[in-house]
Amino acid sequence: MGGTFTAVDVNDMWGNPSGGYKQGTTYFGSTTLTLNWDPEKVLGIKNGLFNINALQLRGTSITSNNLGDINTVDNDNASRSTRLWEVWYQQGFFDDKLNIRLGKLGLGSEFNVSEYSTLFLNSNFGWSMMNSVNTYNGGVVYPVASPGIRIKFEPNSHWTNLFAVTDDNPTNVDFCNPSGAFSCGGPPKHTSGVYLNFKTGAFIINELQYHLNPASDGNDKLPGNYKVGGYFDSARFPDQAYNGQGQPLGNPNNPQTMRMHNNNWSLYFMADQMIWRPSKDSNKSIGMFANIQTAPGNKSSISLDGNAGIVYNGIFNNANNSVGFGWGFGSFSNRARQYDKDYRYYADPTWRVRNTEHHIELVAQFEITPWLQLTPDFQYIFNPGGGLNLQTGSYKRIQNEAVLGLRSTVNF
Repeated sequence: MGGTFTAVDVNDMWGNPSGGYKQGTTYFGSTTLTLNWDPEKVLGIKNGLFNINALQLRGTSITSNNLGDINTVDNDNASRSTRLWEVWYQQGFFDDKLNIRLGKLGLGSEFNVSEYSTLFLNSNFGWSMMNSVNTYNGGVVYPVASPGIRIKFEPNSHWTNLFAVTDDNPTNVDFCNPSGAFSCGGPPKHTSGVYLNFKTGAFIINELQYHLNPASDGNDKLPGNYKVGGYFDSARFPDQAYNGQGQPLGNPNNPQTMRMHNNNWSLYFMADQMIWRPSKDSNKSIGMFANIQTAPGNKSSISLDGNAGIVYNGIFNNANNSVGFGWGFGSFSNRARQYDKDYRYYADPTWRVRNTEHHIELVAQFEITPWLQLTPDFQYIFNPGGGLNLQTGSYKRIQNEAVLGLRSTVNF
């Protein structure tokens, strides 16, 4: 009848033998159930696809429990729940050169993502640190989705344009501002995933992609993908340093009211480039990736972030076996740093001024069987939390962290 059902079970074990709030081990697991239906066999509609998926999330986050990083070391971490995720229908037109998707959408699988960086487990190598911190609810990305529309246009093998409009706040939570004046919204809301929010702002994102030496052209040269994109969020965002009267929020004697800005935005550039392979049909290859992203500092905690790395595919002559090394960073904006300077001057001379958090990651992926993959992982985080203990506001910085992980992925 044109339907396919898949299940993916992911289980992660993590431990930090040094650094962080405390040392210890944690477990996190997820199960994703997906049903796809192609209407062509029943209704004769070509280039159509209906998708619905659900998540079961369990365990605890080592980042929030032990580390205090800006970015999570585990890209699978989310609030424990059993929830509906995405529900959408997409239809292709003009031999699928134009593809329109409508429904409850997550954006992280298509936008602002590098092909080579998907090997890595730190979430900054996927949906970026900036996107996670500077948006409501961490963005329209796993494990939440928003009502919206996505339009994909591929006029030829070299160019693709992706455009989407969704609600910007999937669960209608308060905005989380890491500066000390505002709390981070409290416990998660609407964890069943059936809530549809139309009450806040619009999240608009566009990404233009250039495909160098595409394989579909029969090209035997080294392929690459280059992307430039950006988003615009029409909601309101609090200033990082000043109250509604234009006074420093870092002075506790001033009214702790929000100075609100209308909308926020970000721009990014990313590149994936294969740099070596012995032949066109070889399982072995080496590729590199890089990503840089910026946002306005007056209404963004993180104003600059990026990552880069190198990946070798084809260990033991298996294209699904890979090893990679990557580096990433996220820098607090000058306005957020101004808040820290003001608070240190007016309230607490031991208060630390946030700067840049860096992380490196060494990861490998091995296909044990066609249905089982194992992914050992090592990460080291420099200057966690940007140098400020976000849990206590203490003058004592969190020590640099060594983190070990092992992921198993079972495909049913």
